[in-house]
Amino acid sequence: MVSLLRTLRLDASDGILFSPAAEPGEWAVPGGFLFHGRPFDSLSRKERVAFRSAFLGVQSFGFSTLAVVTRVTFAERVAAVEALAESFMRHLGAPDLQSARGAAEEEIAFSEELCRGHEEGRIIALHREEDEAGEIRERFRALRPRAETAYGAPGLGGHDRPFHFVESDEDEPGEGIDLFAGLRSGET
Repeated sequence: MVSLLRTLRLDASDGILFSPAAEPGEWAVPGGFLFHGRPFDSLSRKERVAFRSAFLGVQSFGFSTLAVVTRVTFAERVAAVEALAESFMRHLGAPDLQSARGAAEEEIAFSEELCRGHEEGRIIALHREEDEAGEIRERFRALRPRAETAYGAPGLGGHDRPFHFVESDEDEPGEGIDLFAGLRSGET
């Protein structure tokens, strides 16, 4: 049995970082092809974030910071190729379905290769950068869940949220932190 990647959303940050964000649980590919031939300096702020660290959701053509290795049947793999081919037609203007299927098959095969050797449920992250020659380089990391999480959220499968927010009725001066103060004052 083979494995493919599905988008994973542990918190609401993807909805803030990306426009659009991928839907949780949709098939995913690395998606570096979206940035080919586009200089990093020409990308919008949200596109730069997606360039650096996001997988591409096959159906939505939205972005996801993380993907999870998922075992698939042959029929599910065929459906993922077909969905990506349709997205190539809709979002990128592929000239015909046959060409789109060929490109989609290559991307799904690459995603399948990334999953090889990882057990189901393994979380994959990526880092993408452009070198001096303008070539795109991608690095992938497999993240292992801890036995226990700090907050014990059952849906996180051993992964903590990147932030933990708590409401407080207290309004004491000096308790707040201004994360953007340095940016406003010109400090970097």
